[in-house]
Amino acid sequence: MAASSSRSLAEVQRRVSAVHHGTDLEEQLHFYDGWAPEYEQDVSVLQYQAPQLAASCLASVFQGSITDALVLDVACGTGLVAQELQAKGFRCFHGLDGSQGMLEHACRKGLYQELKQCMLGQEALPASSGFYDAVLIVGALSKGQVPTSVIPELLRVTKPGGFLCLTTRNNQSNLQYKSQMQQLLDDLEQQGLWEKVKVQEVEQWEKATLEQEAKGGSDYISGVIYLYRKTPSVSV
Repeated sequence: MAASSSRSLAEVQRRVSAVHHGTDLEEQLHFYDGWAPEYEQDVSVLQYQAPQLAASCLASVFQGSITDALVLDVACGTGLVAQELQAKGFRCFHGLDGSQGMLEHACRKGLYQELKQCMLGQEALPASSGFYDAVLIVGALSKGQVPTSVIPELLRVTKPGGFLCLTTRNNQSNLQYKSQMQQLLDDLEQQGLWEKVKVQEVEQWEKATLEQEAKGGSDYISGVIYLYRKTPSVSV
């Protein structure tokens, strides 16, 4: 478990709010590089549960040998998702992130067999089609972060019959992004490229970074986990 942050909740809220409302890619990457040393402590202050919840969601439906499964952790950050997946029995991880600073911290965990820098949503993922047994992107699909254009790439690199786990937030400022994302998810399903396995709504996703974003008098925003299975007959 991450150590306690030296910053107050209000300080962490201001820092996280800044990145969600940023637009310039270079500025964002610089922000994440600088945030990496304190990232885990800060998200602990926000009671951020997505890595644990997503790992549990995937593990609950995964078919086949968990220990042999090759997992791609997209927007891996400092490695929180791989850490939770390892606790569920997964052992083989590749990670991608746009921030070199985040990748350096992920490397120190010693969980990943491969880590690469990639401008997510701006370029193709550096992997062959149909390569991974499971692909996750946790916490990064939201306004001001990774564009939804990455989603077809996630599907491409997943093996036929493999699983994809994606998350997003339900806070007010993210609703337009979520609506666009939902449309893309539905379009891919209607095309027969994947099938929905599970949708898990989470009321207390993390502490809200802005008071007006909090849900129904709560201090929290809600979120959602989507779990899909790539159609076995789809090769790309």
